[in-house]
Amino acid sequence: MTQTVSAPPATRLPSAAPAVPTGTQPQQPPHRSPQGVVNVFFHGTPGRLRALLIASAVIAVLFGAAAAQGFRQSDGALQRAEANTAQLVRVQAIHTNLVAANADATNAFLVGGLEPPAQRQHFVDSLATASKLIAEAATAQPADQTVLGQLNTTLLTYNGQIEQARTNNRQGLPIGSQYLKDANATLQNDSLPLLNALVSANEGRVDTEFDGVGGGNVWLIVGGLISLAVLVLTMVWLARRTHRYLNVPIAAGAVLVLLTMVVGGAGLAGASSSAKDTFDGEYSDARVLATARIAAYDAKSNESLTLIARGSGADFEKAWKAAADRVDQQLATIGTGAGNAPSAWEEYKVAHLAIRKADDGGNWDAAVDQAIGTGPKTATAPFTNFDKSSTAKLAEASDAAQAQLADARGSLPPIGWLGLPIGILAALLAAWGLSQRLGEYR
Repeated sequence: MTQTVSAPPATRLPSAAPAVPTGTQPQQPPHRSPQGVVNVFFHGTPGRLRALLIASAVIAVLFGAAAAQGFRQSDGALQRAEANTAQLVRVQAIHTNLVAANADATNAFLVGGLEPPAQRQHFVDSLATASKLIAEAATAQPADQTVLGQLNTTLLTYNGQIEQARTNNRQGLPIGSQYLKDANATLQNDSLPLLNALVSANEGRVDTEFDGVGGGNVWLIVGGLISLAVLVLTMVWLARRTHRYLNVPIAAGAVLVLLTMVVGGAGLAGASSSAKDTFDGEYSDARVLATARIAAYDAKSNESLTLIARGSGADFEKAWKAAADRVDQQLATIGTGAGNAPSAWEEYKVAHLAIRKADDGGNWDAAVDQAIGTGPKTATAPFTNFDKSSTAKLAEASDAAQAQLADARGSLPPIGWLGLPIGILAALLAAWGLSQRLGEYR
């Protein structure tokens, strides 16, 4: 039997890799430039949706920042107006105390020898109050420090001259009247111009801040209108492209912006209106009363200087008339806001005419008695009534002005802190609404 032998299976050799032509590199995925990536990102309808998402979100956030800035601006203007009003009151009080002290010094000089204790004490208290207010004003407003320092130097000179006048007057020496005139000249030529400059500077600051209270509305309105325009145009574009006429998240963001504009605008308008009323009312009354009191004390000083000059005081009487006219002009603008001050001032002017009649008629002693006496028919009594009434009304007007400015600040909605969060929320709502449509293209 023949045995068949089968051949072993052929061994399969591994196939060789295809040959790569010499000098040829493997292909790499195509590389896109940054501009190409941007073009792809914003290409077609999905790209436009992405562009609208970014634009609406950024504009909404900017609206929130603008709203916050507007409220901070108005609140800051009110705060600065309040502080500058207080500083103006201080400066005017310094002015009033100085002219009041000078009126005491000149009036007491007519007595001869030792002046009345009450009048002397009023002089000392007035100068002490002026010095204290100078220190307070320098701390409250650094911009005034240099001028206030110069003012303090002139006061030291003035006080020294007054003491020289008092010393010589007690000894009956005629040179005392010259020291008194020198002191008055120091006050008029050195101190008061500095005070007038301070008053003018602080009035300018107050006026600027009152005008700036309504400026915050510009930020709110302009930012709100731009944000609303972008959100509305976005919803219109979506409605045309998707035939869905309301995108709830974007509409909610637009409503949020609109409510912020309405509520915030009303708050800013109310604060601005309140500030204007304060400016035209209590603040104006305080300025008028302070100016009237300063002019009245100036008149009182010149009345005494006219008598001290003994027949050669025509220039002082002329200065009295100019000061009295300023008082009349100021009181005429305030009306009933001055209380009893106008009637007391009219009584004082009548008494002054009696003083001039006696002095011009050669009865100098009677004129002096009328000027320094304390009886009801003297010039002292109505002037004291004017001083008390105008002081009370000035304090009332000043306190009311500062209180009303503080109330105006307190009435502002808290959008100064909420503005940016509101803008971010509106941005998130807009992004949410656009993301819903963008997801449909994935």
